[in-house]
Amino acid sequence: MPRMLCVMIFAVFFAASVAAQSPAASSAPAAPSQNPTPAADTPKPKRVWTNENLSHANGAVSVVGDANNNPKTKPAAAKPADAQYIASVRKQLEKWQEQITEVEKQLVDLKNFSSGEPSSGSSGIKLNKSMDRDPIEVQIRELQAKKKDLEAKTDALLDEARKRGVEPGQLR
Repeated sequence: MPRMLCVMIFAVFFAASVAAQSPAASSAPAAPSQNPTPAADTPKPKRVWTNENLSHANGAVSVVGDANNNPKTKPAAAKPADAQYIASVRKQLEKWQEQITEVEKQLVDLKNFSSGEPSSGSSGIKLNKSMDRDPIEVQIRELQAKKKDLEAKTDALLDEARKRGVEPGQLR
């Protein structure tokens, strides 16, 4: 008896799931046949053209996006950059580049000193330098932070010059 009850319950659930999946049980197709006027009022869907069938398009083609924000078209500079501004930017960049190379030399010297190698200077003695009590690791971190700051300033200045219409070749 319990076996027969299980078979009947299974049959009911199976029949319910099949009925739920059948398209005849859906009421969606019946709705349009009752009221045919909304189908006539709906506008024709817009056609999406691809690169393959774009040649078959009639009339003007609408392009998605703003033409002003197109990265492929560069807006021409309204006026050429001022020569005095270019010279000042070039001078500032040279100054910061010299400071970066000096910091890099100091970093190499400190790393060589911490590993026990001789200094890169011609003589090991530097009479015009003072004694620094900070540990080598702290000095290296400070120099790396200074170098990163100089590089950030350089990048910001190059961005500002680019926004003002200075071409990269003008700063060399």
